[in-house]
Amino acid sequence: MKYTLITGASSGIGEAFARRLASEGHNLVLVARSGEKLKALCEELGAAHKIDCRYSAVDLLEFEADVQLFDDTEKQGLEIDWLINNAGFGSSGDFANLDLERELEIIDLNISALVALTHRFLQKMRERKGGTIINVSSAAGFQPIPFMATYAASKAFVSSFSEAIAEENRPYGIHVMALCPGSTKTNFFEASNIERPIQVKGQQTVEDVVNTAMKAIANRKTKVVSGWANYIGAIAGTLVPNSISSRVMAKALRGRHQKEEL
Repeated sequence: MKYTLITGASSGIGEAFARRLASEGHNLVLVARSGEKLKALCEELGAAHKIDCRYSAVDLLEFEADVQLFDDTEKQGLEIDWLINNAGFGSSGDFANLDLERELEIIDLNISALVALTHRFLQKMRERKGGTIINVSSAAGFQPIPFMATYAASKAFVSSFSEAIAEENRPYGIHVMALCPGSTKTNFFEASNIERPIQVKGQQTVEDVVNTAMKAIANRKTKVVSGWANYIGAIAGTLVPNSISSRVMAKALRGRHQKEEL
């Protein structure tokens, strides 16, 4: 039986994916740290849509969590047909003053865990000559962002990695796509310990982001930016030299993070 595995599924974009795909008949494996939230969501979606919904309370920052998750699906005989790597977080501030362990955890979750899970489940997809992988990146990954340096760089990796392996796996009937949301109404800022989030007019809802993703999947795209304003901003970021765009962004944000020191 085919299943869709979603990381970071207990809230935000991950939960929105779970609700949308359950309504379309996908059996689900939901992954996040909060077992109670996952259990409640599984029971709700299973009853409402008559699907098989399972969950795994796993912290993907733990050593070999990817191995545990993969092995669990194998032991249960679950065919992971869709993989949605959504788990991730960020930080904001003067990099030199940020907690180093926290910055390294951003890299571990946004990059290392995503790469590991993609690699493990990709092998089975190749054997079956089919599958779908959505890696949740960000519009922030289109240019360097001072005072969000690690997060933006991690998402630049996700987009580049996803587009590269999309072409590698096209002959195998596997569709890989990078989804690049902009500012979205989620608990991202709270989870990332960002006290003063950038306020963006016209923030998208998680449903908007998932709708964009599903349309892009149907059109076989390998990268999509959610929201016209975000798309225009992302394209502008690629046209303007990084030295200029990063300086402009730094000027806008420096007052928040370096005012007292300077």
